Amino acid sequence: MAWIFILIAAVFETAWTFSLKLMTFSELKTLRFNNFYTPNYGLPILLPFLGYIVFGVGNVYFFSLATKSVSTATAYAVWTGMTLVLIKLSETFFLKQKTTLLELLFLSLIMTGILGLRFLTGMKQ
Repeated sequence: MAWIFILIAAVFETAWTFSLKLMTFSELKTLRFNNFYTPNYGLPILLPFLGYIVFGVGNVYFFSLATKSVSTATAYAVWTGMTLVLIKLSETFFLKQKTTLLELLFLSLIMTGILGLRFLTGMKQ
């Protein structure tokens, strides 16, 4: 179950990263109650900030659950690797960014390390 928590935490971290990318602090400072309900102003400014909070808390919560069963170093390495892979996949499929063969090679090495840690941890139990 801890490995599922790490995966969920990685998904939350990926969403948190894109919330941070979409958030503009200068526009967030201009948000007031009287202009919150204007079309194309209030919600597009507020949603990335709310996502930043919700995804950040979800990330910390599920990662803390995972570290109760898996060693912290292993959980952190796997969480970081999964997050990197998910961010790259999101950029490729949703933001239509180009991916080179070298990037795919190194991402597959990261995934190999994650699977190796998973199987190594499973053999210890």
